[in-house]
Amino acid sequence: MQASHAIGDLHFAPSRLGINRLAGAYAWTSFIKSGSIIPGGSDAPVERGEPMIEFYAAVARKDMKGFSGEGWHPEEAVTREQALKMSTVWPAYAAFEEALRGSIEIGKLADFTVLSADIMKIPEMEILKTRCMMTVIGGEIVYEAK
Repeated sequence: MQASHAIGDLHFAPSRLGINRLAGAYAWTSFIKSGSIIPGGSDAPVERGEPMIEFYAAVARKDMKGFSGEGWHPEEAVTREQALKMSTVWPAYAAFEEALRGSIEIGKLADFTVLSADIMKIPEMEILKTRCMMTVIGGEIVYEAK
């Protein structure tokens, strides 16, 4: 699932789907409550492919200017913990790689990113300003911001 689709679609989905049908559109919290997992992704190059946009879209359910339209069901936004799982443990599970990646544990690949801010605590709009400071893949630093 690419959360960024929802924040782009909110500008035209109401007119194409109708307000009544929006109740089932991008119904992330309903899916999670039913026991589903939601593996996240970027859908690059269709979308921008920026993880902070995906995380923000999942938790804010607003466009990048903070707008949320009529009938957009803010109750379907996910918690930050759920959004983090959408980018880590749930995609690993969906790829049958949960024993190898998706969380930082002994015996797993050390794949992780160090961010410029704590996206679990900062205000929603600050998430979009957060930058990658370092990327580690298999325990090796592959990117470090200057």
